[in-house]
Amino acid sequence: MLPDAPLFSIIIPFKAPGPYLAESLPHLLALLEPRFEVILLPDAPMDVSAWTDDPRVRAVATGAVSPALKRDRGAELSLGEYLAFIDDDAYPDPAWLTVARIAFEDQPQLAAVGGPAVTPADDPFWARASGAVFLSRLTGFPERYRPTPPSRDVDDWPTVNLIVRRDAFFAVGGFDTACWPGEDTKFCLDLVYKKGGVIRYLPELFVWHHRRPGLKKHLRQVGNYGLHRGHFVRVHPETSRRVRYFLPAAWVVFLVAAVLHGLAALAGLPVWGCGGALLGLGFGAYAFFLVLILCDLLRFEPLPVALAAMPFVALTHAWYGLRFLQGLTKKKLISSLGR
Repeated sequence: MLPDAPLFSIIIPFKAPGPYLAESLPHLLALLEPRFEVILLPDAPMDVSAWTDDPRVRAVATGAVSPALKRDRGAELSLGEYLAFIDDDAYPDPAWLTVARIAFEDQPQLAAVGGPAVTPADDPFWARASGAVFLSRLTGFPERYRPTPPSRDVDDWPTVNLIVRRDAFFAVGGFDTACWPGEDTKFCLDLVYKKGGVIRYLPELFVWHHRRPGLKKHLRQVGNYGLHRGHFVRVHPETSRRVRYFLPAAWVVFLVAAVLHGLAALAGLPVWGCGGALLGLGFGAYAFFLVLILCDLLRFEPLPVALAAMPFVALTHAWYGLRFLQGLTKKKLISSLGR
């Protein structure tokens, strides 16, 4: 690498510049590690000088293509030894690249590092309620949403906060551009299981990530994740055929059984004698499960936010499970360009 070349290439895909980019750029340019470039990847051409006069920032129009294609394009244009992927609605902690640099220098075996994407404290109330859904181990992967020690090796990490060695990225051919969302799952699977690379989760490597500000957008996002995870169970079982991904789907099957039992009883049809008791037991167990989740969320959010998150939690379980089951039936998914 040339002496004046950047050490890191920060790659940011988005449709069009807006308030999030205006917030993110100053944080990026204030990073403690100065050896970086920022590659902005909007759909249409943009005048970078209207946003910053820092020569480390450039923009390349990509057309209306998927985030996966944008990230691959950014990697092709990059000059850095490390490719730092982040979303436009996220901004880094000042030590973001410093933490990554030290990890890569101290541990040459690392192919990539990833860290949590934390909800900003000043996010709107309902956005914080959306983000709170994922803070508990009972509702997902909290290490992706808050710093959760210890550091450890992982085989699946989202691109909102993923930094990869350049040679490791190109060794696997970049992202699978047929997938979105889910291109990060496919990329990490290839990196770990096909190339023997190591991805290290670092709790101190974190960015701030704005959440979807409302139930509709929240469910659309988690539904897309469920659909692709269900499809990946079929085609990429190494990291997707795991019990925790099936639990929401099992809950949906239970709910359908409860509805059918109730309809049969109302119609005067014969029903299983123990069915009512078992259904009552199931609903009671789920109610207790929600109480445990609420108690867990109260460690990280005030009572109003934690309480507001509970409908999000219940609907997330059902909608993710339904879309997961739909994904199981899909032999092929068509990538969406929307976010």
